Formats: sequence, structure tokens, C-alpha cells
Amino acid sequence: MPKQIARVGLPARYLSDIKGTMLTELTDRYKEVLRTIVDAYLEHGEPIGSRTIAKNLTESLSAATIRNVMADLEDLGLLYAPHISAGRLPTQSGLRLFVDGLMEMRPIAQTDMQTINALAGSSDITEKDVYEKASGLLSSMSSCASILAAPTRDKSLRQIEFLQLSPGRVLIVLVSEDGMVENRVMEVPLDLPVSSLTMASNFLNARILGKTIGDIRREVSHDIESRQATLDAHTASLVQNGLAETVQGEAKDGVLVVRGQGNLLDAASLVDLEHIRQLFDALENRKTMLKLLEAVGEAGGMQIFIGSENKAFNHAGLSMVLSPYRDRKSQIIGAIGVIGPTRLNYGRIVPIVDYTSQILSRVIG
Repeated sequence: MPKQIARVGLPARYLSDIKGTMLTELTDRYKEVLRTIVDAYLEHGEPIGSRTIAKNLTESLSAATIRNVMADLEDLGLLYAPHISAGRLPTQSGLRLFVDGLMEMRPIAQTDMQTINALAGSSDITEKDVYEKASGLLSSMSSCASILAAPTRDKSLRQIEFLQLSPGRVLIVLVSEDGMVENRVMEVPLDLPVSSLTMASNFLNARILGKTIGDIRREVSHDIESRQATLDAHTASLVQNGLAETVQGEAKDGVLVVRGQGNLLDAASLVDLEHIRQLFDALENRKTMLKLLEAVGEAGGMQIFIGSENKAFNHAGLSMVLSPYRDRKSQIIGAIGVIGPTRLNYGRIVPIVDYTSQILSRVIG
């Protein structure tokens, strides 16, 4: 039996936005007519009339009865007629009611699951590479734009190494406690002894376990200034400059990765193009990332924003499916999702986004 969308963590509070207990008060007949209209809209994007609806209902109803039901749903603000004598289309409220309680969601396909599992396939991949790969996969699988927001995290380290690349250039290798590897390239004096690289690595690794870069930098600076660190001038300079380089290499305002913007342009009509341009401007603003993280943080789980409900960019005609990913302590550390037209295939995309966030939690957390 298909599971209802509420089972993937969508907040029930949305139901109160549509005339209180409307979903429970609608009869099965009204629910089925609404579901049929929304399904047709998501598949074809065209208004649907009473005769077409009659062919898709499990209950045998006359066209006149269906028209009366459609009129009632229109009075409730769930449907609208785009022009005289046309069929009906769902309003934003109608889509919301459908998504919250009427949509049937298929389990994630095995092929989609295998594709997403590739994120966890490489142990030496950097965190940035994971973000890029996850965003690219999600955009490709959904045929939408993808978005990933991640605040800067000062992670605890397991190991740090200084390796000579060439005269005057050193590679700093950082291994965090969760196994993620980050690299930095630093310029050093041409006459720096190779032995200083080994001494600097040993000195830091004796102090580094379980501490963040910020903690280590403060401790080492104190030791060097108080002369508690028995290091020669070359090695002391390498340690201090190396730690400074790792701090500067971190983005102070986090990471915001957007992929597949062209998919939005392909799906847009001429009327939508201005909205798409405004969306692109919003996605280049780091404040967008904070709004996205705030949205999933408030709900504590997956969110579906339809049209003007979106806290990051309230444009009609666009929807966003957004899910948080977490660290090992189950704390939300970022969010990933897709942006597309309101005619999203929610039944397929919601499980894909949900599963991708689970894999990210496993890899990044």
C-alpha cells in the first residue's frame, strides 16, 4: 500500500492553513475529485473537465454531480477556472491540501537508491566534493534545480600533516574525526628544511586529537608565546602559518551549492522568466541559506513549500522540497532539496530528497 506523505516527516501544522480541519471534513467523494484534478494537473498541466474526471473515478457519478462538487471545491478556494467554460485547476491551497493528505507516495525506486548510495562510496572524498556530487545527482534525477545549504562547522580533527610539494610549496592535509579529508596548499620559504615539516606534523598531532582548529590554534599560540613549545624558528613559523592557512581556507558564511538552474529555464513560460531571474538573484544571496536552514530547523524535518509559502523566495509557480541532514548527535547541520515548478512529481521527488538527506547525514555527519 502506498504510504502517505505525512510519514516522511511533514508537519501537520499546514492543515491549519486551509480552513482548519478541512481535510477531515471533506467527504471521500470530494477528496477523490480533488485528487483526480491535481493528478491530471501534475501530469499534463491542463484544466480537467467533468467528463474526464468521471472516467477516472472509482465511484460512478454523473457529469452534473461532478460539476457541483467542483463548484463547491472552487468556493472553498481549492480549485479555480482559468477561463469561462474551462475545466478546473488546483489553487495553491488545493495543492497544499493534496500534498499534506491526499497524495500517494511510491517507495523510492531501486535505481534511484543505488544512484544516491554512490555518495557514500568514496572514503577519501572531501566534504566539498560530497556537496557538489549530491547537488548534481539530485538535479539530474529530479530534472529540477537542486540546492544545498551548509553552515561552516569547526570540526574536531584526528590528524594533520605537512607534505612538501615542491620548493616553496607545502600541502597541508587535515583529517577530521569523521574521516573527511581537506587539503590546503601553502607558500613557505624556499630554504625551509624538510625536517621542519616532520617536526611540525608531530608537534600538532600530539595535541590535535578531538580538538578543533580554533582550539588548537589558541593553545599553540599560547605555548609558543610562553616558550613552552620547544620548536626552532622555522618549525614554529610553519605551525603558526599553517594553522592560520587552514582557518582562512574555511568559508566564514557557509556553503550554498545550486545546480541545474537551466532545468528551471527549460520548464518556464515567458510569463515565468522574470520570476526565474528573481529566483537566481535570491540563490546568489547568502541570506537565502540562513532562511533555508531556519525553515527546516523550525519544522525539524522535511518541508514542501508551494509558491508564495516559500520563506526564501515567495514566487508563484515555483515549489521547493527541502530536507535537513544531521550529524551523529541528530543535530541539523544543513539542508538539501530541489526547486521546480508547482507541477512537480511530488510522489517521486519527495522520497528521493528524503533518501539523499539520509545518505548525506551518514557521510557528512
